[in-house]
Amino acid sequence: VSTMNAKASSGGEEEASGMRSKTLGESGRSGEVKRPQVIFVAYVIATLELTFLFMHLGVMPYLAKSLGLDSVGFGYLQTTFGVLQLVGGPIFGRFADQFGTRAALILSCASGSAFFLLMSISASIPFLFLSRLPAVFMHGLPGAQKVITDLTTPSQRADALGKLGLCFGIGLIIGSALGGVLSTRFGIFFPTYVGLVGNLINTMIAMVWIPLQAEPKSSHRVTEHSNVFSMREILRLMKFPGVMEVFIVKVLSGFPVGLFLIMFSIISMDFFGLEAVESGYLMSYFGVLQMVVQGLVVGKLTNHCTERTLLRLSVFVFAGVGLGLALMRTVWHYCIVAVPLMFAFSMLATITDTILTKAVPSSDTGTMLGICASVQPLTRTVGPTIGGILYKQFGVSSFGYLQFIVNIGLFVYVLKSKIPLREMKSQ
Repeated sequence: VSTMNAKASSGGEEEASGMRSKTLGESGRSGEVKRPQVIFVAYVIATLELTFLFMHLGVMPYLAKSLGLDSVGFGYLQTTFGVLQLVGGPIFGRFADQFGTRAALILSCASGSAFFLLMSISASIPFLFLSRLPAVFMHGLPGAQKVITDLTTPSQRADALGKLGLCFGIGLIIGSALGGVLSTRFGIFFPTYVGLVGNLINTMIAMVWIPLQAEPKSSHRVTEHSNVFSMREILRLMKFPGVMEVFIVKVLSGFPVGLFLIMFSIISMDFFGLEAVESGYLMSYFGVLQMVVQGLVVGKLTNHCTERTLLRLSVFVFAGVGLGLALMRTVWHYCIVAVPLMFAFSMLATITDTILTKAVPSSDTGTMLGICASVQPLTRTVGPTIGGILYKQFGVSSFGYLQFIVNIGLFVYVLKSKIPLREMKSQ
């Protein structure tokens, strides 16, 4: 029965996607922007928002220290940011489903403007914590994913979503470098002014170039008069065939290595003995690696392999990554392990987002993407505590062994489970 439901949902999704493309094409002929242009604009908005986010992450420790915040307080500040993003992800997705992608992207960019404005006038520690509040609606990446999901057919979706990894890599490289250069030359608060102006520009881009309604009203849109904050509506999506199973794999597969990455600033100093400049070079290497993997590998594999195959491959590679982390001893070992690590992260994120958005009605894709976007904030929220205990009690190798054990178990699970996936290659 679940397989039949999945096929019916798949067919409906293909038809709905075709209607969305046709609707946008008609509006394009009447003077509005066309579908490829809208998708490109979504990539631009995501790239800019990620650039400013990584710029903020680079200067935040120094800004906090200049206000007298110690390492424990800085941990609380990061946890506050993670909790707000965790709570806001599904709510933002519901907002996008009810009020449209354009309104959601404008909300995200405007929230980013408020975020940097509050940071720029933070003269005390309480005000610095207050500046975290707009982060609850800062979800430009899920907003861009929603645009792409609305304007592509399911067979095109994995490749189109995968290209967002390029945006992530560009944002990581430029943002990390920009934060350091601007704060060194013009002062610690100058990057916040740049982030404020940049997000205002991003807001204008969303207002001008994203159509009011790219997708037609769906017969499934029963949420129109329901509460944006309704947890019942959010949890309802987990009952669709295959959704809970794939979501569990999405959360657990990268969780141990996510703990490792959260602790990486400490590990890079204590375990690898890196200086701040060397850590910056390493972050740039990750950004380039992300772009190469997304641009040359992920897209091609989604065009030639089925979703089930790619899901299994991602989990299997993640298990190998765990073994590599457990055995590594130098930063050069880590640079080698980073290649399959980046592949597994990118492929798993792309393929699970694709599967999950296909598994729910088109009117609920925003909420589903919001739930997916809450996975990383969840790791950032609980990560410092769990990661700190693992690192202190068992050392760096514990992250690798945990990653290996978890993903071997998940690999057996996805091999034997009857998750209803369409055995269809992207065209």
